[in-house]
Amino acid sequence: MKRLVISLLFLVTAGMSVAVAAGGKADPRTMSFPELRFEIPAAERVVLECGMPVYLLRDTELPIINITAMVRTGSVYEPAAKAGLASLTGSVMRSGGAGGLSPEKMDDELEFMASAVESGIGSDMGTVSLTSLTKNFRRTLRIFCDVLLRPDFSQKRVDIARRHLIEGLRRQNDDPKGISGREINRAIYAGHPLGVVPTFASANAITRQDMVDFHRRFFRPDAMILAVSGDFDRTALLKELNAAFGKPATTAPPALPDIPQPTADFRPEVIYGKKEVNQTVIRMGHLGITKADPDIYALRVLDYILGGSFTSRLTMEIRTNQGLAYNVDSRFDAGRRFTGTFIAETETKAESTGKAISLMEEIIAGMTREPVSDQELKAAKEYIINSFMFGFTSPASIATQRARLEFYDYPPGYLENYRNNIARVTKEDVLAAARRHLKPEAFKLVVVGNAAKFDKPLASFGPVRELDLGQQPGTQGGNHDIH
Repeated sequence: MKRLVISLLFLVTAGMSVAVAAGGKADPRTMSFPELRFEIPAAERVVLECGMPVYLLRDTELPIINITAMVRTGSVYEPAAKAGLASLTGSVMRSGGAGGLSPEKMDDELEFMASAVESGIGSDMGTVSLTSLTKNFRRTLRIFCDVLLRPDFSQKRVDIARRHLIEGLRRQNDDPKGISGREINRAIYAGHPLGVVPTFASANAITRQDMVDFHRRFFRPDAMILAVSGDFDRTALLKELNAAFGKPATTAPPALPDIPQPTADFRPEVIYGKKEVNQTVIRMGHLGITKADPDIYALRVLDYILGGSFTSRLTMEIRTNQGLAYNVDSRFDAGRRFTGTFIAETETKAESTGKAISLMEEIIAGMTREPVSDQELKAAKEYIINSFMFGFTSPASIATQRARLEFYDYPPGYLENYRNNIARVTKEDVLAAARRHLKPEAFKLVVVGNAAKFDKPLASFGPVRELDLGQQPGTQGGNHDIH
């Protein structure tokens, strides 16, 4: 795999060198290259005796084996009164010992073997991963399975993890970027589990038994998918996995709670957080799309043109032409189970806050008014198609990608058809998608900084709700006009 990527990079570099030698200075906007041909390496799909799907990709370049288990769980399934439960459960599964092995002994044994086992739970997926030298795989697999299926949740480690969460809550208003990221997400997902954040009350309400119950509810072999890559013997590996996960369960897995999609409520809002800083943090956006939206390929092209590259419209105007910011970008984050977001962001000096906001809104609105240029369309499609191969730079990434597609119910052939679907996007497709999905008049606008230094009042963008950053996380301040 590594040799394939290096060879492709060599061909691209060689092509650039020839172009420079032939014509002196090369203009990257007008250079052309032969089409890169890249076939996605296949991973074998097998099903264990317990019914668990496993994706296998053997690679003997290094004597290492990697495994990732993907589990159907997530913070969207935790009670709002105990926000943070999923994250703490995912952390203490590994840190709190498992299978009767104390946390300290597990740490020592893994370190001695140069192995790693990690666990975590996000919004809609739980993961447990393993990295091991081939010679130590059997023992590391046992620890991995214990963490995955038989965690002990040491009370001492539960208390430590809770204290870390609470300390993080105490500090979370220290970072203006952290504030803006949290608040834009809460605003877009208001009223939905994706918009819930932990509070001191919810953190203190979580008990060890809550973690035990949450784990027991979701972590079953028939609710998981494995991705395995590296230096293994296929027959021996499958024997080990079947022995580790056993026979099919005698009871059906509990149905996941029915979590509705976020409400598509496109109403503008201006949210201000006062921080005595010279640099204003700006976030704006609204609800986006899911992976099943037919406009997803046109929006990938739009992303590149609007705010996803160094030649994007946002970057060229706000950074290059106006000098208002070092970084500015935007992106549709296509939701896999739940509707995702569109967010544009930048940081600028306090005295140019209003100008930066107005420019961003105007540039984004411009995408809905007229088609992109032929040059923009060509550059975007070529970049997306030619960079596609970099998503498959290691056996682990290939196997994991395949497993993730099944985990999230992507249609068959999604990867194989991706480049052709991008290649078929037209200027008209981009314009139509922009008009359907970009709503700058309905942005949630989050601004964190010192309003006394702003070049124009935030109230000029709409009624302002000011955050009380001295309150506990999870509470909201009142509405105030900022002048």
